[in-house]
Amino acid sequence: MKVKDLMIPDPITISPSSSISDAIEIMKNNSIRHLPVVAKGNKLKGFVTLSSLRQGLMPSMLEDLSFSDLIIKNPVTVNPEDDIDIAAQLIYKYKIGGMPVVNKNKLVGIITESDILRAFIDMMGLLEKSSRVDVFIDNKPGRLRKAFDIIHDNKGEILNVALEKGPSSRKVHYFRLMPCKTQKIRKALEKEGFEVMGTRD
Repeated sequence: MKVKDLMIPDPITISPSSSISDAIEIMKNNSIRHLPVVAKGNKLKGFVTLSSLRQGLMPSMLEDLSFSDLIIKNPVTVNPEDDIDIAAQLIYKYKIGGMPVVNKNKLVGIITESDILRAFIDMMGLLEKSSRVDVFIDNKPGRLRKAFDIIHDNKGEILNVALEKGPSSRKVHYFRLMPCKTQKIRKALEKEGFEVMGTRD
């Protein structure tokens, strides 16, 4: 999946010459938390967030602080043709809630952590009714394939598999299945020496 498939195209923007109160008003009226700053020709000049504007509101009343002082001049950006996992990694690495999508220095969209979370939920089928089998599997050749075969042979239709992160040679694999009775699958796995951590019909 590409960034362009998830991004908000033609997002609401603001001019570099605007004020702090202008930016807050735009965000409030449109229920948004991120605002790209663009010049003529949709050229990206920066990025502002609701939290940074709120932090700057009080100092701006007491000191000579302007909207331009709160603009992130070189924000983290992503290209519309980048894979969505690149966007997710950047958001996680820099601890940001969203970022501009830029093509040849021109703003074409915006993508947020909410967009990525929605994509993850859709891909994992988390909102769909399903069953689950959680299994410890070591990294010996053929063991994962064996678990797949056992589940399949016992009428389990695998939707997706999530893997526990960590350095251990034994990792929990979370098999999400089409709704089914999991007891038969569990017994078959345990008969072949697999440790089943839990199941859910």
